[in-house]
Amino acid sequence: MLVWMLRKIMMERGIRTGAALARLLKEKAGYELSAPSISALLTGQPKQMKTETLDALCTALDCTPNDLWVHTPSQVRSASL
Repeated sequence: MLVWMLRKIMMERGIRTGAALARLLKEKAGYELSAPSISALLTGQPKQMKTETLDALCTALDCTPNDLWVHTPSQVRSASL
């Protein structure tokens, strides 16, 4: 299972709002996201993401994709015989 850690990374860097994240994305990565897109990233785990968005987040937050996503192996369900 993948767990989305954007809010945790933001808090560690003192970024408390979506507006602050939008400014940082524009300043550090030259990348613009709409308010609804930022809201979606903050309120839930993305089902898909453009590589450009992931790259911009990593650039703006000075992190790696491994910081934004944490993988925990899912338990394998054994098949009943």
